[in-house]
Amino acid sequence: MDAITRALLEIRARLLSPGAPFELTEVEVGGQKLPAFRHAKATLPELINAGRAHGEKPFIVYQGEVWSFARVFAEADAVAWALKERFGVEPGDRVAIAMRNRPEWVVAFLGVVLAGAVPAPINSFGLRDELLWAFGAVQPKVLFLDADRLERLGEEWRSLGAEVVVADSDSGRGSGVHAWREVTQPARQGPPAVKVGPQDPALLLFTSGASARPKAVLTTHLAVCQAIMNIDYIGALSAMSSPSVVEQLMRRALAPTTLTVVPLFHISGLHAQLLTNLVNGRKLVFMHRWDPAKAIELLVQHSVTQFNAAPTMVMQMLEHSTFDLGAVRRTLAGVGFGGAGLPQRLIAEVLEGLGPSMSGIGFGMTETSGVTAAMSGEAFRARPTSSGTISPIIEIRIVDADDRPLPEGERGEIQVRGVPVMREYWGQPEATAMALRDGWLRTGDVGYLQDGYLFVVDRLKNVINRAGEKIAAAEVESCLLENPALAEAAVLPIPDPVHGEAVAAVVVQAPGAATTEAELRAFVASRLAAYKVPSRIIVRREPLPKNPTGKLLKNELRRCFDEAS
Repeated sequence: MDAITRALLEIRARLLSPGAPFELTEVEVGGQKLPAFRHAKATLPELINAGRAHGEKPFIVYQGEVWSFARVFAEADAVAWALKERFGVEPGDRVAIAMRNRPEWVVAFLGVVLAGAVPAPINSFGLRDELLWAFGAVQPKVLFLDADRLERLGEEWRSLGAEVVVADSDSGRGSGVHAWREVTQPARQGPPAVKVGPQDPALLLFTSGASARPKAVLTTHLAVCQAIMNIDYIGALSAMSSPSVVEQLMRRALAPTTLTVVPLFHISGLHAQLLTNLVNGRKLVFMHRWDPAKAIELLVQHSVTQFNAAPTMVMQMLEHSTFDLGAVRRTLAGVGFGGAGLPQRLIAEVLEGLGPSMSGIGFGMTETSGVTAAMSGEAFRARPTSSGTISPIIEIRIVDADDRPLPEGERGEIQVRGVPVMREYWGQPEATAMALRDGWLRTGDVGYLQDGYLFVVDRLKNVINRAGEKIAAAEVESCLLENPALAEAAVLPIPDPVHGEAVAAVVVQAPGAATTEAELRAFVASRLAAYKVPSRIIVRREPLPKNPTGKLLKNELRRCFDEAS
């Protein structure tokens, strides 16, 4: 066992011990006793109200305007009263939110929670039919939209029987459509009194839906509150195991500031950025839409200390012509990655470029409230191929195709159990039964455990079976991205008459670079076994297709090979 692993285990034991800030207890969920943080908030309203203590401190920066915590809460309280008294919203009712990241999104979300209702953030990038489908799935009583989403819906929203509030509108637009200022005028001090419990429904959040209809994941107040405290636990564990790094960063005396580019309707945007920063009194800088040049400008302008984003976004920023490492390095204390199969070239560039930093990685799903494994600082630097150490409120097992547990080091499906795990897929009992068995969530991810660290290899469906040899698409993608001539790479299986499946890739050339299929095949062959070398590679200039959370749309990429056949 190496020194950093020993340190993590010792610090973990101190943080979780009786009387410590992250002391563990047991709670009963679905007839099972599960570990939970004793001192976590019990409900989402209680968690959110903790943010009121930050008063006039700046909370959200958006297009040159600064919203304080006090302003956000004043408007959120007004929204909560309007939902209760004007629209008749009761605890348990659903209220949908479909906007770009903006302060009104936050106000709407907080107002819904403070009214005791269940917020249902919707993918704001959806087209009319996609939005209508999502609204229909959750049956909201009220819709919070921006003008773009209302225009996109036309008059179709009326079929839902819901009231609409428009964020960027000063006046109503006829029956059922209300201006923002109509519901944000303070009527009284504080929010209405509501009664919700830890096991009550708290949130409906849609899965990413990279290749099919997304599912609405229902989580409880207990799950959300435990997930937020788990983020604080990770921060404490990482800081205490990286004392010299923390000391160097503290000398800068900069206010913690996060550049938020991940959509708030995504688990990483909502939990790891909005709610965590709300509770801890930290500033968020919102972007209207992703633009690497604008992101670089905001990083420097607002002395941003933390940037969490999809790997593709980080790569685009690092490779942009306006990126000035010296200017960014003066303030940026860490880059946060999510997911699995990160290109090692990217990790190396970040760790080397930033120098001492609290950069890190987290692995989780919407279905687990974002909780599974995570780490940052010296632990991430020591184990950059890992997805982190396992959360103390999560159990993980690795199983074979017959759900039989596998020994440490062997690869299989990752299954998760714990208080942050979802209650159900809303309105989809069959899908719920397939995903949850005896409290264990079948993640569909392939990985293994080693010395307390989780290693995520790939998605089950992204494992290519070439004549019985199992090939992780993520491994080949990471290898391709070691080539400086490439900006993006996606690996996927294609039918093969001899081997059943063959390895194929679609790659995007870096700006100013040029390469060929033959050169790339030779590059992979020099680093990986022959059976892992792509039999076909499509080289292109245009970016790979992605969904709003940065996940590749591999079904669209498969059409490239169909068209080329």
